[in-house]
Amino acid sequence: MLMNQIYIFGKRKEGVARLEFAKTITLLIIGRFIMINNSSLRKWDRLSQKQLNQQFMNEMTRGLQCSPFEAKAVLECVYKVYGPYFETSGHLKPGQILFQIISIDEGPNVRLADSKQVTVTLTLDTGQDDLNVRKKYGVIGLRQYRIQRVCTEAFQQGGLLTVEDLANRLFNFGERTISRDLQQLKAQNIVLPLRSTVKDMGRSISHRSLIVQHWLQGKEYSEIARATHHSVAAVKNYTSKFKRVVALSEQGFDVYTIGFLVKLSASLVTEYHQLYQTSNIIAHRKAELKFFFEGHSNFSKTQRGSNVHNN
Repeated sequence: MLMNQIYIFGKRKEGVARLEFAKTITLLIIGRFIMINNSSLRKWDRLSQKQLNQQFMNEMTRGLQCSPFEAKAVLECVYKVYGPYFETSGHLKPGQILFQIISIDEGPNVRLADSKQVTVTLTLDTGQDDLNVRKKYGVIGLRQYRIQRVCTEAFQQGGLLTVEDLANRLFNFGERTISRDLQQLKAQNIVLPLRSTVKDMGRSISHRSLIVQHWLQGKEYSEIARATHHSVAAVKNYTSKFKRVVALSEQGFDVYTIGFLVKLSASLVTEYHQLYQTSNIIAHRKAELKFFFEGHSNFSKTQRGSNVHNN
């Protein structure tokens, strides 16, 4: 075995804020194969990072009279907020951007100014793939394809786009144009994970009703979850509450009592009942609902009166 050690010493360059640290590369030559031990490289990178951190903290303590504890807290905050923008390893591909949006964890009643935000990576253009879509479906088809892509990417990274984001910040189209695109996608049973649909805000279709509609058509939980960008557990929860709403409705309970018992709004209870009345329900779902109703038909008049009184 032949073992050679090659030492590469860093030099300070003009206009460069930090030193290029000495790096040791150990080459192990075995026959025709060469193995490179990168542990030393990683060590020097860690040391470099630590020195930059220390330089920042020194500036905070000396220049701004902060305590070491305060300086460290500010440094951690800087990493948390600006970390994605420090990335220089080329993780952004051509056609991608970093985009700031509202976190999926925020409720519908939180003001935008007070909402938690996340930075996500969105793909505006994929090159040849997008060109192929435009060639086959035209400009409108390409725009709708891109809308689906960025909404799904944002959702998968813990954020939710809005119609305003799509229209004014990403694609520079009018909100009516984007809304028309969303309606056309909806007609194809494609409902995107926008803030208005996932949080049931504004005049958008209820994502709960859409999920129930898929279920009544005979689709399985996993299939519905993929189509609506929800978890399987969420799909099961929505369909379970739908069945309870319909069962109580069949027993003669009023909308507000049902809402109290199932913990849903009166408007959603009404929406579920109308969906049950107007949907073309597949045979095996009808049988499943009938079995569910029979199991809940022993809800007594006394219990009903007691619950109404408590409400």
